[in-house]
Amino acid sequence: MPTELDKDIHRITDAVTAPGQMFELTEVTRRGVQMPAFKNAPPSVVHYFAHFCNEKKDDTFIVDGDIRMTFGEIWHAASHVAHGLATVHGIEKGDRVGLAARNSTNWIVAYMGILMAGGCATLLNGWWTGEELAYGIDLCECKLVLADPPRAARLDGVKHASKLVVFDHGKPSEGLAPVWAAGGTAMAMLGQIGPDDLATILYTSGSTGRPKGAYSDHLGVVSGTMNYVCQTAMILQLLTEKGDAPTVQPSALVAVPLFHVTGEVPLFLQSFAMGRKLVLMPKWDATEALRLLADEQITYFVGVPLMSYEIAVHPDREKYDLSQCKTFAGGGAARPIEHVKKIKDAFKDGFPALGYGLTETNGVGAGNLNENYLAKPNSTGMPSRPLVDMAILDDDGKPMERGKVGEVSIRSVCNFLGYWKNEEATKAAFSADGYFRTGDLGYLDEDDYLFIVDRKKDIIIRGGENISCIEVEEAIYAHPAVAECSVFGLPDERFGEIPAAVYYTHDGKDLSVEDLQEFLREHIAAFKVPSVIWKSDEQLPRLGTQKVDKRTVKANFAKEHLAA
Repeated sequence: MPTELDKDIHRITDAVTAPGQMFELTEVTRRGVQMPAFKNAPPSVVHYFAHFCNEKKDDTFIVDGDIRMTFGEIWHAASHVAHGLATVHGIEKGDRVGLAARNSTNWIVAYMGILMAGGCATLLNGWWTGEELAYGIDLCECKLVLADPPRAARLDGVKHASKLVVFDHGKPSEGLAPVWAAGGTAMAMLGQIGPDDLATILYTSGSTGRPKGAYSDHLGVVSGTMNYVCQTAMILQLLTEKGDAPTVQPSALVAVPLFHVTGEVPLFLQSFAMGRKLVLMPKWDATEALRLLADEQITYFVGVPLMSYEIAVHPDREKYDLSQCKTFAGGGAARPIEHVKKIKDAFKDGFPALGYGLTETNGVGAGNLNENYLAKPNSTGMPSRPLVDMAILDDDGKPMERGKVGEVSIRSVCNFLGYWKNEEATKAAFSADGYFRTGDLGYLDEDDYLFIVDRKKDIIIRGGENISCIEVEEAIYAHPAVAECSVFGLPDERFGEIPAAVYYTHDGKDLSVEDLQEFLREHIAAFKVPSVIWKSDEQLPRLGTQKVDKRTVKANFAKEHLAA
């Protein structure tokens, strides 16, 4: 049966999307299918920036250590980057500009400047090795790469086809000096950029090995952002009706990477429309998070589920006033059910929440919040209104009846357009009627709540980071001593899941676990390197197809680990 909160969500969403209202709906055609879109949405992310940075120009937007900047100041800085990119570096509409850096004010200014110059913000994973960065740069044919010193150092001596420009953190006019110039490029581009132009590329690790570049146009990114804004407006209306509306500026702690979709869309981009202050912390630390939550009167927290749990059980939590923080959200991985109640018990004034979305859906999918989440803590919630159409499909792409397990599939105007230069993977990702096939197996219950039960793709999700088992296996096979290997995920209380591996060496060859891990760290990002590795004394078991029998390998070697 629908809860009172369910009824309120539907009632208020229907009201704010009605004709003549702020979130009035219209229809657009994507992949040959008509689907809802926002009638009054800005035509591009750049128009979105321009409107809300002007409307909120005097409000604090970024807090980054000693740096505090308003929306107006951030727009002003980004317009300098846009002009510098266009006039000094020759960036034109549609050019891919890579961004490889840790979270900072200047990451945000650079992202905005790339789009405001007409470029495509190509978000390179800041944890990648030099080899992985070079692969991502060349895959999406970046004309220019903006990198901070640590990422630039990783690329030193590694071949790639892009021009590399090194920028630093700190004051934007100083750190971004190599791409800084005064001029009118940003305002001129407002007349040239539209919904069909290329906006972003984010990288996604699927089951097929190397990362793929998921590209989106401005319509997709704006729609994903505005779908979140619409949901926030709905919740604000509900709180207002109950007399619980916040009395301080909306604010959020940024503890997730901005190069991931959770950091980019619902956290960063949504904040412009909300007038939300973003407080950056370059590296996760639960004690520092508590201090910032209290000192900055932060109203919203999102991170991988582990983060809110670490805050909830922190021995010094009671020393900090966290009363303004009403939501402790998790995304990027499943949250253990027992953590849900612990978080609610720890924060009497707030609620845990969980979001489900993918890089390919621009972060939009489903959400479970407040008392609904407490009632169904193992569900990722209802499909996100008003834009998401969710279906459970069988292997032939046909819808399955309610309660049956199949592939979770999402259709909306927010979805990405495809994988860069990979038509085969793009075609395989969509059903004939335009649903993106997520690779997750699940079902919808009688109240339209989604339950994820398994994964169809051969990937591991470690603390919100997708890891392709095949990619790690290929890295292990690159060692000349390795004859056979198998990589799989193991449950972990801290990260949700961690990569593990079993390997067998060629006759006459010897390779220790420590030496293999050291070899892997040179070629793949540290988070992909298996932290649990077994060396087999005999060949690995095989299937009838002569492929390594991964299930049997995992059952045999991980028995004690799984039992613990």
